Amino acid sequence: MLIFVENITNRLKYTFDFIFKERDLTYEFTTNKESFINSEVSKFNYSRASFDKEIKSLTPSSILFREGVYNFSINKKQFYKEECLTINDKTDPFASIFYIITRYEEYNSTLIDHHGRHQGKHSVLYRFNWHHYTMCDRWAEDILAFFKYNCGLKYENKIHHPQIVPTFDIDKAYAYKHKSPVRNILSNLKDLWTKNTKQLLERKLVISGSKKDPFDNFDLIYDIQRRGYDVKLFWLLGNYGKFDKNISHKHKRHIRLIMKMAEISTIGIHPSYKSNSNEFFVHQEIERLQNILSKHIRNSRQHFLKLTLPYTYETLIEQEIENDFTMGYADICGYRAGTARKHLWFNVMTNEITKLKIHPFAYMDGTLNEYLKIKPEDAQEKIAALFMETKKFGGDFIFIWHNDTINNYGHWKGWSQVLEFTLRLREVVK
Repeated sequence: MLIFVENITNRLKYTFDFIFKERDLTYEFTTNKESFINSEVSKFNYSRASFDKEIKSLTPSSILFREGVYNFSINKKQFYKEECLTINDKTDPFASIFYIITRYEEYNSTLIDHHGRHQGKHSVLYRFNWHHYTMCDRWAEDILAFFKYNCGLKYENKIHHPQIVPTFDIDKAYAYKHKSPVRNILSNLKDLWTKNTKQLLERKLVISGSKKDPFDNFDLIYDIQRRGYDVKLFWLLGNYGKFDKNISHKHKRHIRLIMKMAEISTIGIHPSYKSNSNEFFVHQEIERLQNILSKHIRNSRQHFLKLTLPYTYETLIEQEIENDFTMGYADICGYRAGTARKHLWFNVMTNEITKLKIHPFAYMDGTLNEYLKIKPEDAQEKIAALFMETKKFGGDFIFIWHNDTINNYGHWKGWSQVLEFTLRLREVVK
């Protein structure tokens, strides 16, 4: 496919690579009108230049040809068979892909929650009820279908076999075990003050060894790995704080547990809540995990899904992280970047394609139960729809659980069936 443009930019190459190279197709840009007119291959004019009516054209939005971040008026309109964004009143599926997959709208947005996170309910995808769809892939397929029927491009849709990728955040390895005497005393005093006799008794039984710690569900994660799943864990090793409550990274039992789980899973860092305001803590926590495992740590997912662009990803790159698994929202399910495919992060501020690979996830356990407050049966229906979207348009089906949510404990009673339902979606792929 030959594409005529007035200027070749990094944004342009990034977007067209997603459309073409992700689907094993080739394309070429040209700024030479004469060679474009004389070419006999499939061609398309993506510029303000005029050609014969036989050559299909689209006047582009300026977003792929500018630098920096600007505020645009956003609406929607039909392109071919799919609705896409209109950016400053220009209907442009190419610009739509770039706008969503780079999270362009988040760079200048002030619509954040009390944790400093961008909320899905304020996103453009949510505004148009597109958050459950891999819209960037839908737009890519729509563009290719347009090229096929109007420009002679030879292209057939592929059958996708998404990989089921269970991931677990280890925020608190244990509910009661292996905590310092001071933490146990303060917890007991708090329970006495609030008259939480049930928790007082449970803590006593667990610490005495009479009862299993309710968060100690690592045997269940072991079982998932034995069934052939590529399990990924993200471990919180930050200093104790209001939102960082794992046991000490120095505790021998904690170290032993991490090393044991590393035998059956890929372990990444779970940068602490406080690390978002101080890069030193990210470095410190990665170093702790590297010292425990004696290996370079390549994977990361932000605690509380705290992601601030471009700062968070620039920090991870500086710390030599290669893969990030934070791309999703806490308050809604769906595809924050409009795709389930792993992709390189594009830094909109520097206008560069980076080496950091982004791995989007489809849903988080807490989103379903604690934010949306839906029943396990309804959660299964929502998950099935998200999975079928991935199966139709490609990518991996990545999802988040925690070691304390997978064993029907407390308000998670009945939710283990939701995890099992998700795992068994693998049978649909076959």
